[in-house]
Amino acid sequence: MFLRGAAIMALVGLIAPATAEELKPDEARRFVAGKLFSYTCFEGTTGAGRIHADGSVAGTIQIGGQGPVRHVTLPSNTIRLNPDSICASVRGVPFQPCFNLVKTDAKSFRGSLSGFGFAYCDFVRLNPRLTVASVARGKPRRVRAPRPLHSAVVLRPSQD
Repeated sequence: MFLRGAAIMALVGLIAPATAEELKPDEARRFVAGKLFSYTCFEGTTGAGRIHADGSVAGTIQIGGQGPVRHVTLPSNTIRLNPDSICASVRGVPFQPCFNLVKTDAKSFRGSLSGFGFAYCDFVRLNPRLTVASVARGKPRRVRAPRPLHSAVVLRPSQD
């Protein structure tokens, strides 16, 4: 149950404070849906994930930033947009948490639990070519072309 709650807080909060602009539900959907974000939460939880247009969630979570990185998926309609709010519906959680989303710049935002501004996660949009697992470990890696060989090997036909 705690893992589900943490996953909801971390992954659902996708939906942030320098040039802060509060996002309405429709704006949040356009800014977040289908894009890959890494996140770091106020209590140390980290990971990466996506919220899909159907409200499903897929990603990774590392509770408190320690221990194993777990893969998490939540079904369609987990994230629900109401006319004035963004909420989550998760089986086994006795309440329906809603979220405030504040865009901090063109690629990042902060998601917090409504009424609990101290309970937040900061999200940064990633290049989708990065692996979710490497991002969740806090070690994003770029895909690079192999280095050229310094000396070339020339194959010649034998002269038999």
